[in-house]
Parts: sequence; structure tokens; C-alpha cells
Amino acid sequence: MITERGLADGNGLQSLGLLADKASRVVQKFASPSFVQLVMRLALAVPFWRSGILKWSGFGRLSDTAVTLFTDELMLHLPGGPYHFPTPTVTAFLSGSGEILFPILLIIGLGTRFAALGLLFMTLIVGLTVPDGWPVHLTWGAMALGIIAWGPGPISIDHLVRGLLRLPESTA
Repeated sequence: MITERGLADGNGLQSLGLLADKASRVVQKFASPSFVQLVMRLALAVPFWRSGILKWSGFGRLSDTAVTLFTDELMLHLPGGPYHFPTPTVTAFLSGSGEILFPILLIIGLGTRFAALGLLFMTLIVGLTVPDGWPVHLTWGAMALGIIAWGPGPISIDHLVRGLLRLPESTA
């Protein structure tokens, strides 16, 4: 038990330091880098997947809502703007496709850095179309950058392929 007297003679601080170190080790066991990389991939994939699903009314068919959204609602907020997207149907198709394909790649860990880069680009565009959402967009951007920097981790197809091809592990 830590008391005021123990703190005064330094034993309490040492005990507190040992307790903090023990707690840190427990957290490290549960939060291994490979687990964190997997969770980060899943956390980034979910919001984009959910948005992408809403843009389709069947295989290869954009929903009317998606086209209307890019025609009437979503505009690029740039200096001198806001500006409408030049071709809302094409933009809705590309956005909807990316929001389905990139999360799938992230979840299975295939082409992971490429998928994260795609979602980082989409996050930048979303940040320009919905400027009030910056706290969420900043979180998405940070996760994408983390995946790009440190890769998918050992729980991924990328890792398996690198091993099968006997490629060296990436330094990042």
C-alpha cells in the first residue's frame, strides 16, 4: 500500500513505478503489433464498406441515391468554390467501387498498402466535400498512414505471399 510517508522516502514512488511497469507489460501482451495491424485494417475498412454498400442497388448498378448525392449534395470545397463534381455518375461509380474493393483488400490483407493509399486519397476527397467531418477524417487518414507505413502485419495474404516468394520482409 502506498502511503504519504512511503512517497516521501521514495519507496512509494518505486512501488508505483513497478506497478505501472507491470500494467504496461500486461497491455503489451494483448496489444501485439500484429494484432494492432489487423485491428487497424478492419477499423479502416468498416466505414468505407458501409458507405460503399449504400451506393449500389445490385451488381454493377449504382443506386439513384448515389448519383443524386454526387449531383446535388457533395461538392468540392476549394478556394472559390464549392464546386460540383464534373461527372457525378462516373464519380459515384468510382467512389462506390473503391469503397467496396479497397475494404475487401484491407480485410484479407492483399495489396494492403495500395488499398490503404486508395482509402487515404478517398479520405482527402471526402475531407474536401464534407469539411465539418474533419475529426473522423483525421482518424481515417491516421489509420491509412499507419497501414501504409507499417504494412499489413503477419496476419495477411501479403505476408504469406512474401514468405512463399522468399522476399525479404519490408523494413517499415
